[in-house]
Amino acid sequence: MPTLLLIAAVSYLLGSIPFGYLLVRIFRGEDVRLAGSGNIGATNVSRKSPVLGVATLLLDALKGAAAGWFAILVCSRISPPKGFSFSVMSLAALLAVLGHVFPVWLKFRGGKGVATGLGSFAMMAPKAVLAAIGVFLAVVLLFRYVSLGSIAAVALFPILVWMLHEYGNAPLSLALISLVSLLIIAKHHENIRRLFAGTENRIGPRRG
Repeated sequence: MPTLLLIAAVSYLLGSIPFGYLLVRIFRGEDVRLAGSGNIGATNVSRKSPVLGVATLLLDALKGAAAGWFAILVCSRISPPKGFSFSVMSLAALLAVLGHVFPVWLKFRGGKGVATGLGSFAMMAPKAVLAAIGVFLAVVLLFRYVSLGSIAAVALFPILVWMLHEYGNAPLSLALISLVSLLIIAKHHENIRRLFAGTENRIGPRRG
């Protein structure tokens, strides 16, 4: 139990580092939460600076990966069964995403967790992560909605993990992965509403 609490606490704290907010504050002297969607994620940061947007995307993914790496490191020291290790890594991913979505440093108002979630699962389910990135790119290229690409990739991720057998045959791991996906999709509720209303912003040049 103390081991799980340690992994949960470290994963949350890693996930709660608000890179998007910090980068815009340091390099632009502005509060990214006061512009665009008010989100601290890469998409909103890119509206201020594409370079800072890319940096935010990479750093948010890396902090998720760091949470996963920490869980692997701890598990390697206690030599648990394989299925237990996958469940612990999934728990670390969940807490990292919770930290990003509800960072204690910003009064629990954070981002949507897509990059952090995929980064968290990078070592545990690399094939599923690559497949999810492929889904994201395909949907964005086809429909020009970043939010739709994110939602599609996240929604399919648990299915991809299951199909590719990257959950250690641990039902708890798959359940936690599904919970992460549901949390991220729930954070896209405003985007989903705008998609249905036809008012969501597209990327690229306008047609017509």
